[in-house]
Amino acid sequence: MRNLRENLTFDQAKIVVESANEGKDLYMKGIIIQGGIRNANQRVYPVDEIGRAVKTLNDQIQGGYSVLGEVDHPEGLNINLDRVSHMISETWMDDANGYGKLKILPTPMGQLVETMLQSGVKLGVSSRGSGEVDGSGNVADFEIITVDVVAQPSAPGAYPTPIYEHLMNARGGMKAYQMAQATKEDPKAQKYLKESLINIISRLQ
Repeated sequence: MRNLRENLTFDQAKIVVESANEGKDLYMKGIIIQGGIRNANQRVYPVDEIGRAVKTLNDQIQGGYSVLGEVDHPEGLNINLDRVSHMISETWMDDANGYGKLKILPTPMGQLVETMLQSGVKLGVSSRGSGEVDGSGNVADFEIITVDVVAQPSAPGAYPTPIYEHLMNARGGMKAYQMAQATKEDPKAQKYLKESLINIISRLQ
């Protein structure tokens, strides 16, 4: 079995950001895995493989299992609790693609994701799973382990190092992070925060 990762940008995943419960809960919803096409990694996920994997994952969720995701990918398939930013609340199929709904959690990484989304940053998603790949790139025995949140690559192959570490090490990063916690109900402060984050994020690329 091989570890399989497939990145989708904000636009490729057709991400929709939603609020619920009077704005207290934040969600990202969109495509988590594409089927029936050769992707950027030269792999093809048959639609029936994706359908089975998506159903299995959703059955786990409906059965009470918490499927957690991180900011950026770790090396393996394990979930690192200190990097968790969201929980997958639902998965389903629509035509050839698998979709998912991610609930952003109030963890340090989740708060970072929330701040970026509310500031207009377009974040993508990346599935993390396992499967067999033949010589033609066709995937079999596919299993989705989780879906992570990733920054949109600026160029092919230019995938980011952990966002949080860069933000905290950037000049003004800690100040912006602390402001995000203190200014959620202040529109003027939010405007200043947005400008600060845009300047910081532009220096991370």
